[in-house]
Amino acid sequence: MEKNEVTEKSISTNELKSLNERRINILNKESFFTTEERLLEHLFKLEKSEAQKHLRTQVANLMEYPKVEVFSHIKYYCIALSSIVARRLGKTILTPSEAFDFNSTCIVLIEKRLKPNIVMEFADELIEYYMYILTEKKSPQVKHHIVNKVIQYVNSEVESLLTVEGIAKHLNISTSHLSRVFREHTKITLVEYISIRKVEESQYYLRFTEKKISEVSDQFHFCNQSYFTRTFKKYSGETPKKFRSNLSVEYFRFLLPGEEM
Repeated sequence: MEKNEVTEKSISTNELKSLNERRINILNKESFFTTEERLLEHLFKLEKSEAQKHLRTQVANLMEYPKVEVFSHIKYYCIALSSIVARRLGKTILTPSEAFDFNSTCIVLIEKRLKPNIVMEFADELIEYYMYILTEKKSPQVKHHIVNKVIQYVNSEVESLLTVEGIAKHLNISTSHLSRVFREHTKITLVEYISIRKVEESQYYLRFTEKKISEVSDQFHFCNQSYFTRTFKKYSGETPKKFRSNLSVEYFRFLLPGEEM
């Protein structure tokens, strides 16, 4: 046998075990980044359950990684993942400033809400937040120029005091024509759509900020907290309080005709 030649017969049992473990670690690392690519692919296709499944797999893999403080490793991975998502969003649907703000919000969210006893639940919540931003920035899908303008206007002014009369005046059309066209192409009234969008947007402030429910109600110009609670439950199926406290409660998202989640 040559001096530098190594065979399995010349390796001790412990050395062989160590070599096999290193081989497994290399395979796991390759699989880790493959899973990450699949996660991002599902995320940007708005396939929430698949994206959540892959992030849970990533977290489970990190939990088994040796010689590290597991919780810190998961925390910093979530921060790194959010930066990757932010950069992709900055190249597609967000401005650089918006992408920076998104990344900053993710870091605050991770710092405040990620706890050792709820890492899997938080992984699901993080995907929910990514989806929230992605779906919020989607362009209107209705094939009518007036209705699309209305949707864009409501989206941009959702925290304002919106009325059918005010929107009609902004678009320089009659309220009756506006109401008829909108209902014809969306199957709901404009008043309903305004309430729906306010409920959708209020979910962010309930889940990701420390604002009181009454403050969120005032922010979206509901006449009082009681009415906000009734409206929120009507469309989401849960009260604002339960939505805030229970991370397993999913986001309410309304789909216009022809849209897919």
